[in-house]
Amino acid sequence: MNVVDSSGWLEYFTNGRNASFFAPVIENAGDVVVPTISLFEVFKRVLAERGRDDALEAAALMKEGHFVELDDGLALLAAEISHELKLPMADSIILATARAHNAVLWTQDVHFKGLEGVKYVEKKA
Repeated sequence: MNVVDSSGWLEYFTNGRNASFFAPVIENAGDVVVPTISLFEVFKRVLAERGRDDALEAAALMKEGHFVELDDGLALLAAEISHELKLPMADSIILATARAHNAVLWTQDVHFKGLEGVKYVEKKA
């Protein structure tokens, strides 16, 4: 199983320089776990930058994966991860979701660089 960080989804949707890093994972929706916080972050950003129609298209693609809602157990795990690794809330929820589902986290977010279970690619300027 795989989790794609919000930055990875956005890179894919904008056909950014690292889109090819995320494409094989995103395009294999059956193996993608999607934290609901990622849906929020991606929809909000695409809505602001490209409008509602594009945001809905992005959300539809994300919904092809397996959605994981934030429940009490995941929230507590995310809080522990946030405390231990000094991660922001959304990042800790995404990492907690990956760990709870024994999934690899794919990202270009430097907060995750070097962490176990993470496939990181440096964001290209």
